Amino acid sequence: MARREITDKKPANGDAKKKKRARSLPPAFATCFSVGEFCQAHRLSTTTYYALKKLGLGPDEMEIGRKRVVSIESAARWRKAREAAAAEAAE
Repeated sequence: MARREITDKKPANGDAKKKKRARSLPPAFATCFSVGEFCQAHRLSTTTYYALKKLGLGPDEMEIGRKRVVSIESAARWRKAREAAAAEAAE
């Protein structure tokens, strides 16, 4: 491949490495999660989140304007319910 100085073209996608932005977790003092933050904090994909929600297994959500958020307390109840279901399935 010719050098950029000679061709005056940008390098192909394989040559230029794209940097992935590191997403940070919500602060420890946060009182609620956005859906994306909830998924990241619980290591779920948003697809899995909405699939669980469709099955009635998702956390309780609050609607603030047009935004849906999950409270810290609701997330804790959801984790307990999922742990109980996993323990029951293991028996």
